[in-house]
Amino acid sequence: MEVKQVKIISFSPTGTTQKVLESIAKGITVEDVEHINLTLPEGAQQTIPPFSDELVIIGAPVYGGRLPVDAIDRFKKIKARKTLAILIVVYGNRDFEDALLELKNLAIELGFNPLAGGAFIGEHSFATKDVPIANGRPDSIDVQKAMDFGAKIKDKITALQSPDAQMDLEIPGRFPYEGGARSMDVSPVTKEDLCTVCGTCASVCPTAAITINGRVATKIERCIRCCACVKNCPTGARIWEDGMMKKIANWLNENCSARKEPQIFGIDV
Repeated sequence: MEVKQVKIISFSPTGTTQKVLESIAKGITVEDVEHINLTLPEGAQQTIPPFSDELVIIGAPVYGGRLPVDAIDRFKKIKARKTLAILIVVYGNRDFEDALLELKNLAIELGFNPLAGGAFIGEHSFATKDVPIANGRPDSIDVQKAMDFGAKIKDKITALQSPDAQMDLEIPGRFPYEGGARSMDVSPVTKEDLCTVCGTCASVCPTAAITINGRVATKIERCIRCCACVKNCPTGARIWEDGMMKKIANWLNENCSARKEPQIFGIDV
């Protein structure tokens, strides 16, 4: 078989998942690459025709060892017809637990034929300069590994006789799934002495939890703690003040500092 078109489907609030997916696509070396970004509310509302004979790379971050609920809801709008798929999760150097298995089972439910999968590392949502947790990742080493993964995917597809071939992709994890993001009514706050009311935080929020009307207002019940607003604020005005969130970040910093490397499945290393 020949890879003629690649479509990237992403939910990536802080951009780390998007970077990994794009690097994999670059390694596949196909000119026709289409990006379908479901991160922001307007992206989630787009109409997506059913997939058929293209190669699709689907990716999302890991929250508490599981897929984000909002990512699942948006992916469920997608339909495929035995379309070959590459499944990617990106986690903050702790563990991806059941997330990749969850993505595999969801992809099959949507009509995809999973060919390969990978768990890559990205800077943790709660990471800061003072409390680093895989800061700067995916870095150049991760990008190269993603590109190499893409090249091997292309080789595997070239050797296929039919996209309907049963892949029997083995993915680690447990079912019923465990974990998931903690239920917490908390969100970042705005330091008004630093805030210029530029609106950047609202523009990057995947759940429209932030509104601007002379000042920044946050609907806490909508916050998924992705920290896109914190990482993108040009003046550093969006911060965490919640004591439990600071405790979690410090624990991750102390216990998850040893560098982990990407794991891939369905492709011979």
